[in-house]
Amino acid sequence: MTHISKLRQLVKGTLLENEPMSKHTSYGIGGPALAYIIPKDRDDLAKILRFAKKNEIPVHFVGSGSNLLVNDQGIDGLVITPAKALRILTFKGNCIEAESGVMLGKIVKESIKRNLSGLESLIGVPGTLGGALMMNAGAFGDEISNYLKSIDIMKLTGRIYTLSPENLDFGYRYSSLNPDEFILLARFELPKTSSEIIQGKRIKASQGRKKSQPLRFRSSGSIFKNPGANLAAGYLIDQAGLKGACIGDAEISTKHSNFFVNHGSAKATDIAKLIFLARKTVYEKYGVMLELEVKTIGFCQSELDPYAA
Repeated sequence: MTHISKLRQLVKGTLLENEPMSKHTSYGIGGPALAYIIPKDRDDLAKILRFAKKNEIPVHFVGSGSNLLVNDQGIDGLVITPAKALRILTFKGNCIEAESGVMLGKIVKESIKRNLSGLESLIGVPGTLGGALMMNAGAFGDEISNYLKSIDIMKLTGRIYTLSPENLDFGYRYSSLNPDEFILLARFELPKTSSEIIQGKRIKASQGRKKSQPLRFRSSGSIFKNPGANLAAGYLIDQAGLKGACIGDAEISTKHSNFFVNHGSAKATDIAKLIFLARKTVYEKYGVMLELEVKTIGFCQSELDPYAA
């Protein structure tokens, strides 16, 4: 009996064998995963992780795929997501408890309804809470980690631990959360403020996003982190003369140069070649090596980095 056959008997949630990742990324790009799994609950997840660890099967944790580029050849391993399973969201006063599969947009909207401030600038940021925490998602000066009280994570052994901000390190589009640890839920405490202030910040963020981002086309959001507080990756790519550059059906957006869009039939290799081109050109012109913000799976370093050893 194969590993997948055994897993199929074990999993109580959903298991999709040889599932195209193009169905599960905002890019609409990506080859098949050995298995795409939505665990039913924590016990189901623990059994899956222990099985994978025992049988040395690679595991990848993903959210809704909004910040993800998967190789056209696919993933030789398990893809596990909380996106359609762990979605409980509760409010008690100004305290929030949210499972990792809850969409960030829902948390933001429900917080705004209750006049809870701190997350309203994240309105329109796609993805699940788990993915947002892993990369410390932020927009217009606010970051998801700012009001974090604690996180429950599950290790590959199936054991659960609670981490406080003191146990973690957060920075610009960075967290010290381990990719091998599955985020189960997080707790936040938000200050209450007037609806006028909250709505003002929400409207400003929403209008800024619509004005500057190519929301009509498939993308993964920002491809690169900004190199500095006053130096934007999109500006450097634009100044390097790459705005509108195309490879296949992939394009460096003419609206925002840090967004690489899929015009319909782009391959992962097309996006990867644009990443390579942007890094090489910006480094040659300005001496700045752009750091990826998008999460990639299945690529050799040399496909994405012109100066890989």
